[in-house]
Amino acid sequence: MSLPSNEAGTSVTVAAPAKLNLYLHVLGRRDDGYHLLDSLIVFADLHDVVRAAPAGALTLDVTGPFAPALEGAPGNLILTAAERLSSAAGCREGAHITLVKNIPVAAGLGGGSADAAAALMALDQLWGLGLGAAGLADIAAGIGADVPVCLESRSAFAGGIGGELTPARLPPLWLVIANPGRPVATADVFGAFDGPFGSPARFTDVAEDVGALAALLRRRENQLTPAAAAMVPDIADLAAQLTALPGCELARMSGSGASCFGLFTHEAQARDGAGRLDRGHPGWWAASARLTEGRGGLTSI
Repeated sequence: MSLPSNEAGTSVTVAAPAKLNLYLHVLGRRDDGYHLLDSLIVFADLHDVVRAAPAGALTLDVTGPFAPALEGAPGNLILTAAERLSSAAGCREGAHITLVKNIPVAAGLGGGSADAAAALMALDQLWGLGLGAAGLADIAAGIGADVPVCLESRSAFAGGIGGELTPARLPPLWLVIANPGRPVATADVFGAFDGPFGSPARFTDVAEDVGALAALLRRRENQLTPAAAAMVPDIADLAAQLTALPGCELARMSGSGASCFGLFTHEAQARDGAGRLDRGHPGWWAASARLTEGRGGLTSI
């Protein structure tokens, strides 16, 4: 979905929602080191914020509660996205980009990929390119395996290295998303994963409620969990405590960790659950959120 055309000289602000893997199976590994996956990906209304304003050069500032985790980090996918879009479009404009980092870093929530996708959408509008999500897809695929699905920002089964997307229909649901305060590198987790490779067939059933969805998901898993939990033992405790929350239909790790999530039908139970985890574990981070769905592109805010 193409965002509205930008008025000259104004800034553009785009939400970059957290990405969750409701299940994740590893089917194999390519010669180039990329793993072949089968996963069901969804997005929450918990998000980072990317703001792009006119400027003479490309610059980036990072603020927000999780900004310190990015200090001194080599490179940033936002600047990579900006440079590749500028080159592909033959655009000589600059931009001052501000990232408000509300989502934990290296947490299995797709933060860097979502931020890069949001930057592409914001700059497409700021520079008046008019490409929209469809026109940005090839650039997104060249930045990272999760950037294409984050560009679409809607529920999908993901195959290949993450870019083969099939829309998925899910019931309305609430989430508790939590992190034990320990980053874990995706490359390290995949490097430690030694099988088994494989996945059951994707389900074609349409779950009409959260309980039915949880029943389908229980026949699947996140195969990266043992490797990640060996690096961060708190993952197992976090998943167990999510499972024990009143109203939780299913809990497991997202992506390569260390974040975990629980599925809920009711907002009040999700909010209460996030509060319990916050109060009981000062070193952890927890938040409640809703599933976001069907917008076909990131939302200008």
